[in-house]
Amino acid sequence: MAAHINDFLGSFKKDVAKPSRFDVQVNIPLILAPYVTTARQLSFRCESAQLPGRALMTAERKIGSAPLQKVPYQTTYNDAQMTFIVTNDMTEKVLFDAWLEAINPSSNYNFNYKANYVSDILVNQYDSGDNLIYQVQLIDAFPIEVNQLDLNWDDQDYHKLAVVFAYTNWAETMVTDITKTLETAAVGGLINDLNNNTLPF
Repeated sequence: MAAHINDFLGSFKKDVAKPSRFDVQVNIPLILAPYVTTARQLSFRCESAQLPGRALMTAERKIGSAPLQKVPYQTTYNDAQMTFIVTNDMTEKVLFDAWLEAINPSSNYNFNYKANYVSDILVNQYDSGDNLIYQVQLIDAFPIEVNQLDLNWDDQDYHKLAVVFAYTNWAETMVTDITKTLETAAVGGLINDLNNNTLPF
């Protein structure tokens, strides 16, 4: 049976989430400490980003004459691309050039240890009242591609720098915080029961 129009309208009592209500926090590794001021300003310069997804790689399994079944065997994460507005002194470009140089110095092209150049990135989604409603942490992130900036005498627009980040995995931190709170409460309750000898065993 088709849903009643009032039920449909009632499902939209809350405002819809808008892709423009976001910011990012790009933390940089210690090796890039001289660029910490520029890194802090990236929150105001990030014009576009993505809340990451997650996919399961599958293999097909067949048992007897039953239909083929897909069986998951590995989780995969897509790279994250962010676009930054470049200021007149090009500090954003300088920062990401330095980050790539820290990963793979052009003096010898010997790659640095991963622990020295990775850091976490936070992607924040806000509601229409500027309340944080969803936060994702990109764990062990680092840039793998800093795209070119095209120059053109006919173009009066501003530079936009696209940067592609790889990361190990991501976590929805607000759910994680709630889980930790529930776990803490459960442990606290268990301790109280032990102290009061009210456990059923």
